[in-house]
Amino acid sequence: MGKIKAAIIGSGNIGTDLMFKLERSEWVQLTAMIGIDKNSEGLKMAQEKGYAVFYNGIQGLVDNPDIADIIFDATSAKAHVRHAKILKELGKKVVDLTPAAVGPFFSPAVNRQLENAAVDNVNMITCGGQATIPVVSAVNEIADVAYAEIVATISSKSAGPGTRANIDEFTITTRRGIERVGGADKGKALIILNPAEPPILMRNTVYCEVKNMDEQAIREAIDSIVGTVQEYVPGYRLKQEPLFSGNIVTVFIEVEGVGDYFPPYAGNLDIMTAAAARAGEDIARKLHVIS
Repeated sequence: MGKIKAAIIGSGNIGTDLMFKLERSEWVQLTAMIGIDKNSEGLKMAQEKGYAVFYNGIQGLVDNPDIADIIFDATSAKAHVRHAKILKELGKKVVDLTPAAVGPFFSPAVNRQLENAAVDNVNMITCGGQATIPVVSAVNEIADVAYAEIVATISSKSAGPGTRANIDEFTITTRRGIERVGGADKGKALIILNPAEPPILMRNTVYCEVKNMDEQAIREAIDSIVGTVQEYVPGYRLKQEPLFSGNIVTVFIEVEGVGDYFPPYAGNLDIMTAAAARAGEDIARKLHVIS
């Protein structure tokens, strides 16, 4: 049986980088790139690579529904709310890279696989969520996290119009992800855009207040989850050893991108597309089983 066909809606930076990652997939076959800007570099590159290209947004998919079974939405939170209804009517499986949170949250390192094959729309939370929620989850499994706060610091150059337009959604969606997927009783999320030159790598601080401190077990759990994330984000690493003080655990994470389309400092974007590609592969495997 061949690969499952997929299309990307959104031809900006995220959609373009995702195109490169899906080209390496053993489970997903990219067939189309969908956008609205005829001058989009992503659409031009997709056309040069031989993919079908549509310039009329999601209408291109409505008019050509058989072109893909899995749809990656790399537009905006507001656009995805509208897209989700249309894609559901078309019977498509959806990986949502916006903070819209229409479907259940998904982090490949935590959820491991999509347990419910009937789920038709999964949300990739945010870049900060993908970088920090695995650590919160690992600590929670050992020590029961009462409160988790994360601070995601990214280079200003890696924050495009989409990121800047969705700052409010970022903080709300990341907080919910910390609680629902990470398991913290209460969560909080902050994002900082750093204009430093040269651009900095993505850095994340995870602060957890725990109920049952066990330093050695927590260290081992964190090391294990870091290894899991590295399976699909090789540049994901601890910046230093976790710090322990009373009932508080503080973890520092750095994310370097692989440099497909983004420069390596844009780890915040890279971790989103890498996680989305992994989610799409999980859906593809489920579709193989069903068929």
